Amino acid sequence: MKITYGNSSASVSLVQMVDDHDLEGIENEVAEIRRRTKMDFCLTAIPVQDWNADLSPWPAPAVFGKEGFGSGAADTLAEVLQCCADREKIHIIGGYSLSGLFALWAAHQTDVFQGVAAASPSVWFPGFLDYMRENRIHADSVYLSLGDREEKTRNPVMAAVGERIREANELLVNRGIHTILEWNQGNHFQNADIRTAKAFAWIMEQQKTDLCGKEDGICSLECRR
Repeated sequence: MKITYGNSSASVSLVQMVDDHDLEGIENEVAEIRRRTKMDFCLTAIPVQDWNADLSPWPAPAVFGKEGFGSGAADTLAEVLQCCADREKIHIIGGYSLSGLFALWAAHQTDVFQGVAAASPSVWFPGFLDYMRENRIHADSVYLSLGDREEKTRNPVMAAVGERIREANELLVNRGIHTILEWNQGNHFQNADIRTAKAFAWIMEQQKTDLCGKEDGICSLECRR
């Protein structure tokens, strides 16, 4: 069951797939977003039942433990799109780890999302960079981040995350997408709530710049300025 935070009538709609750990820090995340931007928003958090299956665009073998990855992303995206029916709003999809990867994949599937807030996304996922090369992302703005110790792991698949995210950033920049790659201190398991908040807030500020910087000075967003 989805959980909403903030102003349900706001023009900016944030969508995030979450697990129990994300929900533990979600209120702190919302507070951090508010600290970083004055724009009004509604965050819809959608709990995921099976993280590896429901957020994976295609099957892949396990990279740690014994649990592999499924191909439930298409069904999950159908659920997400039900939360984005109002096309008058600005819809931004984001998330942390595999949820961040799902957000990137989703923005290649549909033009509903104006921005993608991908914090420490699992771009090491087998075949994902090839998918990005072969397909077009529809979002205008993409935020990418990674912890500066995430690529320093003994797992050979996950150790590629640093190289992969640099490649993803370069690819998006070369295609004219407004993109930033930010490096955070620490490994993958530190400050997920703050990192995700930074991602959403950066995307929101780009939308404010694009839509509030009109010659007539009229703004269609609740910027509370």
